[in-house]
Amino acid sequence: MELEWSYLFSSAIILLPAFILLFSLKKATNCSYKLPPGPPGLPIFGNIFELGTEPYKKLAGLKQKYGPILWLKLGTSTNIMVVQTAQAAAELFKNHDISFADRFIPDVNQAHSYYQGSMALGRYGSFWRFQRRISTVEMFVHKKISETVPVRRKCVDNMVKWIEKEANSVEKGSGIEVTRFVFLASFNMLGNLILSKDLADPKSEEASEFFNAMKRINEWAGIANVSDMFPFLRKFDLQSLRKKMARDMGKAMKIASMFLKEREEERKKGAEKGKDFLDVLLEFEGTGKDEPANLSEHEIKVFVLEMFLAGSETTSSSVEWALTELLRHPQAMDKVKTEISKVVGPNKKFEESDIDNLPYMQAVIKESLRLHPPLPFLIPRETIQYTKFMGYDVPKSTQVLVNAWAIGRDPECWDDPMSFKPERFLGSKVDVKGQHYELIPFGAGRRMCVGLPLGHRMIHFALGSLLHEFHWELPDGVSPKSINMDESMGVTARKRDSLKVVPKKA
Repeated sequence: MELEWSYLFSSAIILLPAFILLFSLKKATNCSYKLPPGPPGLPIFGNIFELGTEPYKKLAGLKQKYGPILWLKLGTSTNIMVVQTAQAAAELFKNHDISFADRFIPDVNQAHSYYQGSMALGRYGSFWRFQRRISTVEMFVHKKISETVPVRRKCVDNMVKWIEKEANSVEKGSGIEVTRFVFLASFNMLGNLILSKDLADPKSEEASEFFNAMKRINEWAGIANVSDMFPFLRKFDLQSLRKKMARDMGKAMKIASMFLKEREEERKKGAEKGKDFLDVLLEFEGTGKDEPANLSEHEIKVFVLEMFLAGSETTSSSVEWALTELLRHPQAMDKVKTEISKVVGPNKKFEESDIDNLPYMQAVIKESLRLHPPLPFLIPRETIQYTKFMGYDVPKSTQVLVNAWAIGRDPECWDDPMSFKPERFLGSKVDVKGQHYELIPFGAGRRMCVGLPLGHRMIHFALGSLLHEFHWELPDGVSPKSINMDESMGVTARKRDSLKVVPKKA
């Protein structure tokens, strides 16, 4: 939560009279509620200054004092309940899922009315249910994923070629940023599934502009915004986040419009090709009472953009963390490479069909996701209505954060929780599909990640291919213990210092 504090202090000084007036006139509407426990905050500012740059770690440290759920106040308007244990998460997802199924709309996501059409941020209701249904049936169901194996094969082959070329161009002993190539492969995979085209070709100016705009959108969305905590400051846009988001969202929307126009022209010419997700959206005609008659151009553009925003960075970040942990634990690296070598065999490519026969590699990925969930707080929920939860009163419109980072390291669920031990998952039925609440890196319940089946497949395929095709070493002067494991909080919890490694062809 990289809050630019200088803006907050300057706004507080400039508008201090307004702060004082607002605070003195504000009625204590929650005085009759039995709210969850939490640290006392400052007048007006609440608990803002207690969160730090890695708030999920800071809040996890408060569990022993305040218990499984925590109450925070940020600014003048934001009430937050934080769920910190597997038991509390199970209570939420099993018994109160629909009461907590709404979303808070951040100020930046109102740029170009992005939230109107967003499945991740959309309000819970009939249109959201339609979006989830069409995404599942037309893109993320097992049959569809199996039919698109050649697409992922092509993208991973390109990733391997890019890494080989990059490794040959750098000074001997210097590392390359492998996560960049995983990101490009994921981006192109989605480009092929949605638009039937590569979008990360460095020779294409249009593709490069789209790629860069999408990365910046992810960046702006991941910065804590003063405007969300002090709504009366929104018109000032003190951090210029809305301005930056409007600029880059506008570029992405413009390019998405070009994709739609190109497709319309192709359809008029009767061009023959396989049906992709864009065709599904363009051809949709609702028949049920809870379905729209058809989708507007704006809704289609947002649908397309969101697939890229949700699918690229989470995959690349997850692969980077897994490879980092393996480099820090050479014995685990030897075990997983030996397993892959036995199953795949020499002079053969790693195939998706090999994944099911690699229990140790699956355990490596589960263990990495336990320690490094892509979204430590998942995507914040919001209460639809007043709810009684675990003996406490939770008012309507309360933001609900599920601290997946804290749950994954909870000593009540895990032995030696801070250590990387893939062996804990061998013979275990615990998975990441939302049914085991001690491991929920992709969420659970109604609002869990709809793209999990495809993302999960791509994480395994990319990591397995990297381990099979290359031997990985650290750059000169870097030891496993000296790898910086600090995190940078944006939309996802990335490594603060991108992993640099030396690939040598296996």
